[in-house]
Amino acid sequence: MTLPAGPWATGVGSLPHSRPDEALDVVVGELGDGHVPFVPELPGRGVGSDVIGRGAAFLVDLPVDLQPAGWRLVDRPGADLRRARSWWRQDLDALGDRGPELTGARALKVGVTGPWTLAAALQRQRGEVAVSDPGARRDLVDSLAEGVGLVLADVRRAVPEVPLVLQVDEPSVVPVLLGRLPTASGYGTLRAVEGPEVRDGLRRVVDAGHTAGAAVVVHCCAAGAPVRLLGETRADGLSLPVPLSAAGAAGAVWEHVAGLVEAGTMLLAGVLDPTADVAPEPDALARDVQRVWSDVGLAADAQARLALTSTCGAAGTAPAAAVRQLRALAGAATRLATG
Repeated sequence: MTLPAGPWATGVGSLPHSRPDEALDVVVGELGDGHVPFVPELPGRGVGSDVIGRGAAFLVDLPVDLQPAGWRLVDRPGADLRRARSWWRQDLDALGDRGPELTGARALKVGVTGPWTLAAALQRQRGEVAVSDPGARRDLVDSLAEGVGLVLADVRRAVPEVPLVLQVDEPSVVPVLLGRLPTASGYGTLRAVEGPEVRDGLRRVVDAGHTAGAAVVVHCCAAGAPVRLLGETRADGLSLPVPLSAAGAAGAVWEHVAGLVEAGTMLLAGVLDPTADVAPEPDALARDVQRVWSDVGLAADAQARLALTSTCGAAGTAPAAAVRQLRALAGAATRLATG
């Protein structure tokens, strides 16, 4: 599968709700007609719904449990992992109930936590987090690649008629690459992981998504996202915060992004800050996007490789504000699509 031609709108993934049926009402209501809705992530509902617990629940043969210091790799599954997997089953049940409402969607996006963000957070049974050990890193990449196929199969059973997009979330890839992760003692930092290994690990997961029949997007909301490296992962699209200006330092960001768009990669442009008190008017947001698109020298027909999203997840946003933000993104994308 390839990503649908743009412009269209989507969201990063997390929402401030605690019930999957309510969250899906919002997503389908705002994005279900002509855009790309997503399976909501609801970190506020309890243990195992956070980005690491939910992501670790998709690993194969690498069980985890929750300790006072965070999630840890263990020998056998326990109550915390069972709870995380129970949340996922609830998500799938709610999703299946809304299958008929998704017939107007361009595709459905489901997110998984990427291997480097998991490796930066999951503790080994003895010692530092998994990213500090080459063998543990390989095991995580392989386990997640296998898990991706199972996740996509789960979603396809729930909504068999809708094309799928896999989003691999990597908020921690920057400190992994730069060696900025603290040691367990807090007195030092862990050794950086070399760029080729990071790229190849992501490629393994991206390829697994393609093998399972989905288009694949890599998302990174961190400042200084390694755009060039992420563009080498064979992903169909990159989801990145982008400035609505090409002046000064913003021009350097757009230089890398524009090159990828011209080479055929889709840009899921993070143009809306979910922490903002007021959502922009769709017409104004569309004009801002169109202006910067032109300023960086991208052709109008290249907007077929453009989607609009927020800079990061909306878990910390008030529910009513999250609705307004999705509505603004959808409205702006529709205005860009219709000229």
